Order: sequence, then structure tokens, then C-alpha cells
Amino acid sequence: MTKELISILLTAILTQNFVLAKFLGICPFLGVSKKLNTAVGMSAAVIFVMALSTAVTYPINKFLLVKFDLEYLQTIVFILVIAALVQLVEIILKKYIPALYNALGIYLPLITTNCAVLGVVILNVDNGYNFAQSMFSSVGGGLGFMLAMVMFAGVRERLDSCEVPKFMQGLPITLVAASLVSVSFLGFTGIVENIFG
Repeated sequence: MTKELISILLTAILTQNFVLAKFLGICPFLGVSKKLNTAVGMSAAVIFVMALSTAVTYPINKFLLVKFDLEYLQTIVFILVIAALVQLVEIILKKYIPALYNALGIYLPLITTNCAVLGVVILNVDNGYNFAQSMFSSVGGGLGFMLAMVMFAGVRERLDSCEVPKFMQGLPITLVAASLVSVSFLGFTGIVENIFG
């Protein structure tokens, strides 16, 4: 059981990374990754929301939606739960960490519509995970999001000190850098499969 949970965790972080393999959560990935401290702050908020939303949506889905044959309401219910949790995070950050709240700006409310957060709870249901597996998957998904954000923030900070040709400045070089970071994760596929396959 422990080996299976570690496999789920590492797979979510490395080989099935929500940003770099599934291409979910691209908006905050591109928008908040200009500076390392905002990337880490956003990632911590996403990890918290992913874990908490999984902990809340799992029992709602299992004991309410499935029990009363209301699975067709999953997406709506999951979005409502995620929106409420993001509001909670926003209130906490505004009160206790105003600098991070101001740095995240518009991207903090965007966690509500961050498809990586919604994706993790839906994929946990689709994969038939139990509660422990769902929690490991969501924490791994959040850690994978953080890893991608931190790596990309480092790349973007390096790009600021480079001479980029005029036609590649701005969004084009950002997308090229994002694709290179994404390709770098392909090497983890064989490693995780050999260890746990």
C-alpha cells in the first residue's frame, strides 16, 4: 500500500505533472512565474486548495452524489467547493500575508477557475482512488505544480538578463522556454515506471 501511494505521489509530481504533462493551470503558470517568491506563494496556495478541495469533495462525492445518483452534478459541486476554499485562502492571505496577497493580485481569485485544481478532483474520481490515494494524488499534483512554477520562474529570471532577439521578446520566448521545461520532464517517465512498474 505504501509503495502504491508513493508511486501515485511521484507520478503526480513528475510524469503526470498537471502543468507540464497535462497542460492544466497554464494561466497562473505563465502569469505568476516572473518572480520566484510569487511563484512559491501561488504554488503554496494551490497545494493548500488542492489538498483541502480533495478532502472536502471526496466525501461529498462518495456519500452524497454517488449515493443519491447525482454524479452528473460533480463538476458544479466541485467548482462551488473550490470557489469557497479559494475565498477562504484569499481572506487568510489578505489578513496575515498582505504582501503576498498584493503580489498575487488577480491570479489569486483565478485559482477558482484553475483547471489544475478542478482537474485533480475530477481525475481522482475518474481513477477510482480511495481517500488516501486521492490525497496523495492531490498533494503530488500541487507539489508538481510548485516544481514547475519554481523551475520556470528560475528560467524566466535568467531570461531577463539575456539578450533576446526583438522578434522573440515577450510571449514568444516565454512559450519557447515553457516548452523546453515541459520537454525536460519527459525523462522522468522511464525512471518512475522502472522503480514502481
